[in-house]
Amino acid sequence: MGLGLGAVAVLTGVVLTGARLSAAANAVMVAVTLGTLLFFSGAAAAATQPSNFAPFFSGGGAGLLEATALMFVAYTGYGRIATLGEEVREPRRTIPRAIVITLLATLGLYALVASTGVGAVGASGLAAAGKTAAPLEVVGRDLALPGVDRVVAVGAVTAMVGVLLNLLLGLSRVALAMGRRGDLPAPTARLDRAGRTPAVAVVAVAVLIGALVTVGDVRTTWSFSAFTVLVYYAVTNLAALRLPIAERRFPRWVAAAGLVACLSLAFFVDRAVWLAGLALIAVGMAGHEVAFRRRRSRGASLSRP
Repeated sequence: MGLGLGAVAVLTGVVLTGARLSAAANAVMVAVTLGTLLFFSGAAAAATQPSNFAPFFSGGGAGLLEATALMFVAYTGYGRIATLGEEVREPRRTIPRAIVITLLATLGLYALVASTGVGAVGASGLAAAGKTAAPLEVVGRDLALPGVDRVVAVGAVTAMVGVLLNLLLGLSRVALAMGRRGDLPAPTARLDRAGRTPAVAVVAVAVLIGALVTVGDVRTTWSFSAFTVLVYYAVTNLAALRLPIAERRFPRWVAAAGLVACLSLAFFVDRAVWLAGLALIAVGMAGHEVAFRRRRSRGASLSRP
């Protein structure tokens, strides 16, 4: 727990310096993580046995939808790209291109790791390893090449640190936008003296993440993240459905399909998690309604002669 809180504190300091240093730090962590995954895939490919590919799915695909819901979190990095729209040049061209490249690269990397992992230890072996917090490290111990598990452990750390960095970057910008709309307290909409970083929003998000770190249960934290992420992506698709035709970049059926898929998958996580998530959403909506009525009544009183 102490190490996790320390990582939150250090990365908060990095993000407060601005997007440039944050991007450089993120590039280093992505490079290390990518290198370790390619190293693992190479070692696993060398240990591949053709018989391990039958069956490819352990348990006949049971739990596939729950796994899909949990894995969705790993693909949400493209959403972080969109939240940085104010800090890139030509966002209408740059952001869609970056999102497509990110999705294709991530898909290819996951396919490579999954196929080589199954080839090395079989679907049942990979599924058993998946019940631990570091499945690839467990698989690495069974490979003939020594030190694979240690290399993968380093990659796991840099991957999680990269996720944390992107959470601080992305969610602080979401908090900034919400502060501008009045959905969060006004200080979250303030930028630093250089006019580049929403310092209050960054610190607020860091405090929230630090509170989640104290939970100490990776499965609970990940499941809760999966549920909330799927819900807000469902809201994003709903917002896309309501866009005027002139502002719409894709056909309505794309957003409709995304809305149905996100809402459906959200309820395949543990029941206790989605019940707690619904309760939190209800509290948030109630607070938003109260704040909205206060703003409306305040505006009405100011408009009176």
